[in-house]
Amino acid sequence: MAHPVAYSPVPLSPVVNAMGMQYSPVLTANQQELLFTARSGRGALDDEDLYLSVKKEGQWQAPVSVSDQINTDLNEGAATFSADGRVLVFTSCNRQDSFGSCDLYISYKEGENWSKPVNMGRNVNTSSWDSQPSLSADGRTIYFASNRKGGLGNEDIWVTRQQEDGSWEVPVNAGSAINSSGREAAPFLHASGATLYFATDGRLGMGGLDLFKATRQAHGWAEPVNLGYPLNTHRDETSLFITADNQLGYYSGQPAQPGQVLIGLSQFEVPAVWKGNMTSSFAQGTVYDAVTKKPIAAQVQVYDLDSLGVVAQQVPSDKQTGAYTIVVNQGQQYALYVTAPGYVLESRHLSAVSTAQPLALDFYLQPIGKGKKAILSNLFFDTGKATLRKESRTELDKLFQFMKSNPGLKVEIAGHTDNVGQPASNLKLSQARAQEVVHYLVSKGIPASTFLAKGYGETQPTVPNTSDQNRQLNRRIELRIL
Repeated sequence: MAHPVAYSPVPLSPVVNAMGMQYSPVLTANQQELLFTARSGRGALDDEDLYLSVKKEGQWQAPVSVSDQINTDLNEGAATFSADGRVLVFTSCNRQDSFGSCDLYISYKEGENWSKPVNMGRNVNTSSWDSQPSLSADGRTIYFASNRKGGLGNEDIWVTRQQEDGSWEVPVNAGSAINSSGREAAPFLHASGATLYFATDGRLGMGGLDLFKATRQAHGWAEPVNLGYPLNTHRDETSLFITADNQLGYYSGQPAQPGQVLIGLSQFEVPAVWKGNMTSSFAQGTVYDAVTKKPIAAQVQVYDLDSLGVVAQQVPSDKQTGAYTIVVNQGQQYALYVTAPGYVLESRHLSAVSTAQPLALDFYLQPIGKGKKAILSNLFFDTGKATLRKESRTELDKLFQFMKSNPGLKVEIAGHTDNVGQPASNLKLSQARAQEVVHYLVSKGIPASTFLAKGYGETQPTVPNTSDQNRQLNRRIELRIL
């Protein structure tokens, strides 16, 4: 208390704080949707339901039930959703399909409708208490609290990840860097994936449950840090949310002035000491069929090139609207891919992402057919050479997967350069680079007869060679269906 943090929460308007208790706030990456749990009364026996408030013209609108598919006569609470607001995981207790006192349930949104929630199954839930989930930005990792067997204390934080077949793996304990011999609760994984906030009474604090933050390092989590007074007090503190850009926080607690609202939602500017070491923004847009201009379902994958091709996120576009949202971290280099059966692979490069403005990226996928092209945006060569750099491995493997999924396809791998240097040298270099790509794919098992490697040198620029940026665009490898 001797060194209080500059924490000044401001209650959200009575339009949002309209019930006896509202808590566990979660926002989408674009900060236009606010999900929270609420009780109409002030008692523990009052029904818990999930509510959604939408921001219009900078103002939060009156909350509405998230869905009749989700809210029932039983309690639904402690919810989380993905950065795009289309995967929702919540806690419900004592349902007919429950494995224990409280279980985790999952629902997916298509268009404007939520699917009927399903119990996440015995792989995730136990006969013990399983609650307080927090989803990663892409909706494929869940941190949650449980008092199941095998923990380090009374309640621990556990982690489960979605596998490629859509199933969820058996949860693993978050480990002694996070969990203690006491109680851990209310985990919140920041959209960057690099900071975990949680409540615990098992570490030095102000009393009761205090909120801590832990920063992800190369080999695990760093020592958690107490967020300090006046957020933490002798009471229990939980239900913290911080926006992807690290600017605003949301918290639920008792109002300074007693009244009809027992627990309300507040907003605050995030103190610097609470921020993680990664600040995030987001990219969103729509995936279309390039011919019909209609939205299509596709997979949007983001690879961290600074980590040599680690999958940072994987999200589907909405089956009805084609919409998608991905979270990207400031200063990172990403390879972005959009794929759908029957369409040419789409590749983009996101370089040194800035959080100043969210990225608007629509994609028009070309149906596979003669003459269709794709620029392979994440192939990198040493200057003046045909040697592929290690960062190219992600793109090469993606290209291999595309060819393997479309056997019998004949393609041209075309090399292009800018106009720096002699035309003859550029032609030779572009041919060598195209052949290097083909060589890799053949070494992986794709028949050599599948490919035509051809160098065009500087003869086919996509833009005039009038700037360094334009020349960079002209130095490229293209795939063309024969």
